[in-house]
Amino acid sequence: MQRPSRPIYLDCHATTPVDPQVLEAMLPFFTKHFGNPASVGHLYGWEAEAAVQRSRELIATGINATPDEIVFTSGATEANNLAIKGVAEAYFSKGRHIVTMQTEHSAVLDPCRYLESLGFEVTYLSVSQDGLLSVEALERSLREDTILVSVMAANNEIGVLQPLADIGQCCHDRGILFHTDAAQAIGKIDLDVKAQNIDLLSLTAHKIYGPKGIGALYVRQRQPRVTLAPQLHGGGHERGRRSGTLYSPQIVGLSKALELAWAHQTSEQAQIQAMRDRLWHTLQNVPGIRLNGHLTQRLANNLNISVDGVDGQALVLGLKNVVALSSGAACSSSSTAPSHVLKALGHSDSLAYASLRFGIGRFNTLAEIDTVAQACRQIIMALQSTAIGPKSIS
Repeated sequence: MQRPSRPIYLDCHATTPVDPQVLEAMLPFFTKHFGNPASVGHLYGWEAEAAVQRSRELIATGINATPDEIVFTSGATEANNLAIKGVAEAYFSKGRHIVTMQTEHSAVLDPCRYLESLGFEVTYLSVSQDGLLSVEALERSLREDTILVSVMAANNEIGVLQPLADIGQCCHDRGILFHTDAAQAIGKIDLDVKAQNIDLLSLTAHKIYGPKGIGALYVRQRQPRVTLAPQLHGGGHERGRRSGTLYSPQIVGLSKALELAWAHQTSEQAQIQAMRDRLWHTLQNVPGIRLNGHLTQRLANNLNISVDGVDGQALVLGLKNVVALSSGAACSSSSTAPSHVLKALGHSDSLAYASLRFGIGRFNTLAEIDTVAQACRQIIMALQSTAIGPKSIS
């Protein structure tokens, strides 16, 4: 097997390359149309403000919202923090109980833990072995003092899609706000904040071939009107919900990335799923391979597997020259803990370490998928034959 000179990129859940069309749309706002959108006294400010407003309108239309419900942020992490902390601070007199899932991204879990240190109570719901949340279990967790439920649309590791409409209906029937982290889902599945009863929705650009450093938070303003306590002060931008000079080139990039994703969503996701299914078809018969997450209720571009009886570090090192991807564990000097998502599925530490997350993207090809599939088969079987590392017990 001839190895590529540069690893094949299959880590699109971590980030994606900027689409050339997105970059082209952004460039004039660094040089020609560089004005501050808040400078309403001259042409330069008007040009920037108009571009921001067009972007706001496009994003709102795509999720069935209105432009005044879109708050620009530095990304999904800030959007999640604004949603969770902003609701907690604004509604604490009504209640101090929040419900979320054990498998949420740290950008949701960490704000929740912070709020616990301030006296809030957080319920962390477990999931089934395929990563799905039980709506019945959610219903049982709700209380008179519950003010917010936060459940991600699509998991960043295992790609599982949660039943947003059912969760939203459950919350609205009880007058509880519903937030979803849609960073991985936006542009890949249909999202309708009205039909799915979503009150707050976080999104970001860099998962959909847009620039890093820009995201947005949808905040419902009608039936019910959601109040947020701002987490950044100093200027009253975004209707007082998030202060800071709007980064117009990034905002234009975000809206262009979403425009492209939505325009080609059906065909692109079908093409990507075909590659994902081809990869899984090659790998599924390798001894010890386990699929993590629901087989069908998952993002089209996601494949997450664990390999029993293989040392996780050896597996990742064996593949590093062939493919750029993520393992289920953060193998860095700052963190050596196994994936909390895979642990929540019931995996042992060793099985969680020996996992691979494939994130297939717009610019991948079938030839690349075949190269990666064959390399994975060979390396996994070679490691199994030499019995590297302890056998895992899941």
